[in-house]
Amino acid sequence: MNYTELLNPQNSALILIDFQPQMVFGVASIDRQTLFNNVLLLAKAAKIFKVPTILTTVESKGFSGNMWPQILDIFPNQEPVERSSMNSWEDAKFVAAVKATGRKKLVMAALWTEVCLAFPALEALKAGYDVYAVEDASGGTTVTAHNAAMRRVEQAGAVPMTALQVLLEYQRDWAHKDTYDAVMEVVKEHCGAYGQGVEYAYTMVHGAPPSRKAAGR
Repeated sequence: MNYTELLNPQNSALILIDFQPQMVFGVASIDRQTLFNNVLLLAKAAKIFKVPTILTTVESKGFSGNMWPQILDIFPNQEPVERSSMNSWEDAKFVAAVKATGRKKLVMAALWTEVCLAFPALEALKAGYDVYAVEDASGGTTVTAHNAAMRRVEQAGAVPMTALQVLLEYQRDWAHKDTYDAVMEVVKEHCGAYGQGVEYAYTMVHGAPPSRKAAGR
């Protein structure tokens, strides 16, 4: 395992697990709108940088509901891997999808932290993958459950991250102009005070039009 090597679009894959309505109902460790915001930030980061992304759902027809349409809209040509198992790693189709990416660094976020993140994270570590658990894009049934799960995967070797950290680690250099504008749009839409600071700089310092329509955005 090499956790000193920074994430980049060529060495990592994103895995989004069970972002479905019924799973959201049980989340009590983080404000649900904040969770929603962070997950979309993470998904958009993968889209911008063309990072292989695996979507997976559990019992979507019988219990949990479909994956959030906002995620499906980001990856319109991608069908989530449907499972019956709580542990994604026990599903052969899921493991095959992970192997097909050819990546050894797995960025993972899930509902719930104590089950759908912890179980496959531990299994992936055992299988020799580097696991990066996105803490603020995952949610547990209680704060205690979420924190205990994060400690468990960290003690096993996983690395905690935040959604914004993933975005900025992929960008890393503002001279990378091919992704700069798209990253700034995600920052302004999903990154709170940071995004407002960017908006202020654009309009008040650089003279950008205040209206998105006027700016052709």
